[in-house]
Amino acid sequence: MPASAADGPGGVAASPEECLRRVALGDREAFDRVYAIFAGPVFGLARRVLRDPAQAEEVAQEVLVEVWRTASRFDPQLGTAQAWVMTMTHRRAVDRVRSEQAAENREARLARSSAVVDYDDVVETVENRLDQQRVRNCLGGLTDLQREAVTLAYYNGYTYPQVAQLLAVPLGTVKTRMRDGLARLRDCLGVGR
Repeated sequence: MPASAADGPGGVAASPEECLRRVALGDREAFDRVYAIFAGPVFGLARRVLRDPAQAEEVAQEVLVEVWRTASRFDPQLGTAQAWVMTMTHRRAVDRVRSEQAAENREARLARSSAVVDYDDVVETVENRLDQQRVRNCLGGLTDLQREAVTLAYYNGYTYPQVAQLLAVPLGTVKTRMRDGLARLRDCLGVGR
């Protein structure tokens, strides 16, 4: 039986550290060995951190792809192959937890802000309708002449001279009706107290 590239001298299985060195050189058989050694522990650690099997599988896959791409960064002087791979796994899993938590927090903030906006819109609509009803009630308390002058000026947008012309009365008369009518509205609405 021929010796595989993942085997050391004499057909003895190479160490994980030696396999990583060979993976850094592009040796696919060495990566197959690294995969066989670390796939289970990587998934197990990811599963313990994430508690979701589907996400743990994704993280395990990402880590093993990262091992393939970055094997040249492994330095046996700094630790074992297992420590290097498991550190990558832990970091990636923790990053996933943080990312998920951040997404949940954003969604919660968005839900709260939209709920507040919806609530505020309803409150504002109700308050506007109540204010409109109060103004209509107070307009009913004005004399017909005062109500006519106020309605033309504030609801129809006419200026005082235009109101005077429409009503065929002197400008001073319009100003007096407006002043008296607005004073009664202010008292009725309780504005300026």
